[in-house]
Amino acid sequence: MVPVSYYLVLSAIIFAIGVLGVMVRRNVLIIFMSVEMMMNAVNLTFIALAHKFHALDGQVIVLLVMAVAAAEVAIGLAIVMEVIRHKDTTNIDEVNLLKG
Repeated sequence: MVPVSYYLVLSAIIFAIGVLGVMVRRNVLIIFMSVEMMMNAVNLTFIALAHKFHALDGQVIVLLVMAVAAAEVAIGLAIVMEVIRHKDTTNIDEVNLLKG
């Protein structure tokens, strides 16, 4: 059996890679993928701790987070496709359509 600490360390590494991707990259699609990585890292933490404490609460929260992630991807990709149609770029620095 793999100790829970291994899962928590893996989750922290995945979360750190996601944060680095959000901070460093300027492509909107890469930023969305990095946010998804961070959400999956949190899901891994919830599942590992739910298994350790023999509770189903973490698994229920993971199902809710996965539903929110699916909605976020659908809406986010629709927004990105509209921005690409108007600006022909996915660089976050060149997109200023939402400024007032």
